[in-house]
Amino acid sequence: MTAAAPSTTDDQRFADLHQVLEQGAMRKAARMLNALQPAEIAHLLESQPPKERELVWSLVDAEYDGEILTYLNDDVREQLISQMDAGELVAAVGGLDTDDLADLIQDLPVTITSEVLKSLDQQRRERLQTALAFPEDSAGGLMNTDTVTVRPEVTLDVVMRYLRRLKDGLPDITDNLIVVNREGYYLGVLYLTDLLTHDPEETVAEAMTLAVQAIPATWGAREVATRFEQHDLVTAPVVDENGQLLGRITVDDVMDVIREEAEHQFLGQAGLSETEDMFAPVLLSARRRALWLGVNLLTAFLAAWVIGRFENTIQQVVALAVLMPVVASMGGIAGTQTLTLAIRGLAIGQLSSKNARWLLWKELAVAAINSVVWAVVVAAVAAYWFGDPQIALVIGVAITINLLAAALAGALLPMALERFGIDPALAGGVILTTVTDVVGFVAFLGLATLFLV
Repeated sequence: MTAAAPSTTDDQRFADLHQVLEQGAMRKAARMLNALQPAEIAHLLESQPPKERELVWSLVDAEYDGEILTYLNDDVREQLISQMDAGELVAAVGGLDTDDLADLIQDLPVTITSEVLKSLDQQRRERLQTALAFPEDSAGGLMNTDTVTVRPEVTLDVVMRYLRRLKDGLPDITDNLIVVNREGYYLGVLYLTDLLTHDPEETVAEAMTLAVQAIPATWGAREVATRFEQHDLVTAPVVDENGQLLGRITVDDVMDVIREEAEHQFLGQAGLSETEDMFAPVLLSARRRALWLGVNLLTAFLAAWVIGRFENTIQQVVALAVLMPVVASMGGIAGTQTLTLAIRGLAIGQLSSKNARWLLWKELAVAAINSVVWAVVVAAVAAYWFGDPQIALVIGVAITINLLAAALAGALLPMALERFGIDPALAGGVILTTVTDVVGFVAFLGLATLFLV
């Protein structure tokens, strides 16, 4: 899970809490803090510099520790876990839902993990092992193994009596009961609304629906989110390759997937991770960002080297130095538009090898139209500015070439990077900038060398 940003009302409550903390009224601050929801406390913790964060964490009631940890980003969670002793950690995570525990236990020290496993009963241990058998970003990793199942041959009256006996044991966000046969194979779902409105003497088989398709445990998180969106699901059953029920996914977990994906796309364009702590230590942040700064420096040197190949041309026609950034900038913007569209298409499953060619031709057509329009505009400005129609013609043709190259790179790069196992959101922007800079400079300075010198 991740903590959502607060509303305007929550902002005021957080401001009041900050004021109380600054006044040193710790008891009052603790009461105000523990009146918040776990996700709100997690957001507050992420919003604090390290020292203030430690203070706020010390005021949180121990009974909320485990749930709060599940809402924190990886960096902040790791920092707080490192400050807790073994007993605190075992107590904090012992009462978590199986899916939350599966996410959290992977971040715990090995010694703590073994203590946590020992503290679980046999059933919970088996459920946890089932969840841990799948990657975190898969349906199996997202699922919760706490499910309520019924058989198709029993009557609705029997099911009602069964639910009354469960009382508080009914899992959160339960909108249906999962129907399985004696071997545990998924058959369908019985919605609670149908359970309440149908004749109690009817069997589950008569009232259940077959319309809800089970999600394979091997599906990726993106596929799961798409299924929930397209079918307006609140919960969905998860099955193994043989169709045997493993657990269920709830909409709150899917919302986390969608939020994390959005943060990844947004921060990835700057070479940042969505799990990075805003108030992480200086050296840690510097080390993480150094990689992409180094990569960008190499691409900048490549562009500079290209410019250096045309040094004599630039010395003879000074106007070229003034106009070069225009060519590179126009290509960069056009390429970024196409790149962003393609990355989004991959993220939501709309772009694949089957329709990539259509997108490519469409983006090239758009680039062709825009290149003609803006080439004329820029050429007119250059002709007026420098009084040289040849310079105007050269920059117009160069912009046309660079916009077409930008569209080509923007459409093809995401799929090519994904095929090589490289995250397009992280690497796409850097590579695209290199392409548009190099192509733009070669086109502009090359044409100038041919026709102006």
